[in-house]
Amino acid sequence: MKITIIAGARPNFMKIAPIIHAIKQAQDQGKDIQYRLVHTGQHYDKKMSGDFFEQLEIPEPDTNLHAGGGTQAEQTAAIMIGFEKELMESPTDLVLVVGDVTSTMACAITAQKLGIKVAHVEAGIRSNDWSMPEEINRLVTDSITNYFFTTSEIANENLKTGGVKQENIFFVGNTMIDTLLKQMPRFMKPLVWDELDLKANEYIVMTLHRPANVDQEIKLKELIETLILSANGFPLIFPVHPRTAKMLEVIGVSASNLYMIEPLSYLEFNYLVRNAKAVITDSGGITEETSVMKVPCMTLRNNTERPETITLGTNELLGTNPSAIPPALKKLFAGEWKKGSDIPLWDGKTAERIVDHLLNLDIIDV
Repeated sequence: MKITIIAGARPNFMKIAPIIHAIKQAQDQGKDIQYRLVHTGQHYDKKMSGDFFEQLEIPEPDTNLHAGGGTQAEQTAAIMIGFEKELMESPTDLVLVVGDVTSTMACAITAQKLGIKVAHVEAGIRSNDWSMPEEINRLVTDSITNYFFTTSEIANENLKTGGVKQENIFFVGNTMIDTLLKQMPRFMKPLVWDELDLKANEYIVMTLHRPANVDQEIKLKELIETLILSANGFPLIFPVHPRTAKMLEVIGVSASNLYMIEPLSYLEFNYLVRNAKAVITDSGGITEETSVMKVPCMTLRNNTERPETITLGTNELLGTNPSAIPPALKKLFAGEWKKGSDIPLWDGKTAERIVDHLLNLDIIDV
């Protein structure tokens, strides 16, 4: 079996790394499975050097389509054109896509139009917020996917409600957590730790990048000022997303306990998260990692596609109104934040289960 694996952005590589490891393990056992890794180039990331792939213990991509830049439509078109050529030159039995970036949707469409089956890792998650490009990507991808690998029972139900046959849904867990658990012993103390004399459980990590939070000057300023005033003087460590940095230059917010720093590597960022008092974010993936590491998490969004991080994990949905922040931080500092529990199949063995299913896909009538 030949599989083409797609990654379009840095977080995608965290999701596919365990799958590559599991494929190599299967090969060592004499199983007939080969893979080709395609980077669409959707996002340019200066931190994605050879060291990045070495840290994840995976080879650099077999090809890079260099399809980044432009509008959503231009990017989608560039990925489809480049990937069609890739598939014509390097035939495959199955295209495996992960997550919900534009590359996921574009490559799924391209594969299906060439008569190639598609497997979607992290299928079935839904925010029901069509203003998010990621939600459109999820809906389109799942509407044309053949095999669905899911992270939760909630995702399973979403797919079945949408008409997907039970036999094509595989509840396997979360490959992002495979990577987290494997890399945890290798987390690296970032320079900012010593520079600011940080101490475990005595600072808060924050990340903001979603348009609803960062695209309006007044809204962003109010959010950050509320966080500053409600943090009990705790240092707020803020690795700034490029999108957010542009707006921060305009509003000019500053405080003695606010530290805006450059984006960190995966190993450095999660070192900070694991040792933080709490994390305040509008990212979906971070809520998964905090839940597994049992770090309190507050999400500044009105919805989430990962409800299991709330029902079972350490995450709470605060919404985007700054007025929700003070009572949440008061609850945190009072020691009343929920502890969270283990999330089913988020155990570091998801990729092994995926590859086991991949090796048996020929028995499934799609």
